[in-house]
Amino acid sequence: MQTKIIERYFFFGLLLATFIFTFLIFRPFWVVLVLGISFSIVLYPLYESLTQKRAPSWLAALITLLFFIIVLVGPLLVIGNIVFNQSQDLYQTVAGSKGSFLQSVENSINQILPRDMAINVNQKASDLIYSISDNIAKIFETTLTTLFSFILMLLSIFYFLKDGAKWRKSLIVLSPLADKDDEKIIERLAIAVNGVMRGYLLIAIVQGALMGIGLFIFGVPNPALWGVVAAVASLIPTIGTALVSVPAIIFLFAIGETGQAIGLLVWASIAVGTIDNFLAPYVVGRKVNISPLLMLFAVLGGLSFLGPVGILVGPLTLSLLYTLISIYRSEFKPAL
Repeated sequence: MQTKIIERYFFFGLLLATFIFTFLIFRPFWVVLVLGISFSIVLYPLYESLTQKRAPSWLAALITLLFFIIVLVGPLLVIGNIVFNQSQDLYQTVAGSKGSFLQSVENSINQILPRDMAINVNQKASDLIYSISDNIAKIFETTLTTLFSFILMLLSIFYFLKDGAKWRKSLIVLSPLADKDDEKIIERLAIAVNGVMRGYLLIAIVQGALMGIGLFIFGVPNPALWGVVAAVASLIPTIGTALVSVPAIIFLFAIGETGQAIGLLVWASIAVGTIDNFLAPYVVGRKVNISPLLMLFAVLGGLSFLGPVGILVGPLTLSLLYTLISIYRSEFKPAL
């Protein structure tokens, strides 16, 4: 009997040590794995439709992956190159001899403020634009590490699509919970992932694209750059794309383009501001409802902790936490 107890403790100690060591091995790639799982969940309906047409699992996964690369990644790389060039042009414009507009703004502000509180608007704007261009350059910069991570993410998506159903069954078998509880947990986590990926990121991309189109139509410089900024800003609840549209409208009014400013105001209010109300029922479906304030902190905290990928991982982590709490309240608390 004593020997059995020693064997049991030794086994679980060895299992725990192996688990910790495995976690440390996978730790540098956990963001890649999270992205791979998230995208595979979103793409799974396409993969499933291909397998239902009797396509082999590896072929269905490959076609789905190619669709992801062509439809989503290809345009993103093209836009990234345009945005990088426009950000550099914008910085040169602000820092160079074309800053007469900023100079006039500076003179107007300094006339109102006391003399000892005078500010250098041109310098502040130059610092701001340099910071924006530097961060966007980092996002789209093609480094060896980024390329390697991207390839790993594509491989992860392929294998999660191809073998995800088998791994799901194995996870259910290994779990000490009842199978029906495991199914509920996995289903709700999938709903959370789809809610974040489709509900927040896809709609943010659409709003950013519409804002960029509007800025181009109504003559605002560097529309692709500000379209990307608008896409990121749309993740911020309540304020959203107004962080870009309002300054752009003021800029058009300031340079005397009243008609263009009114046109952009109408475009931003109708086309950009209401598109999420039309898209959400179709692309989100059942999603986990989270307070806009908590989502704001999740986006900002994710950016601060993980960089650009935190825009996805922050809200996704919060959604998963919210889902697990909901599962605890509905499944486990009544039994306590």
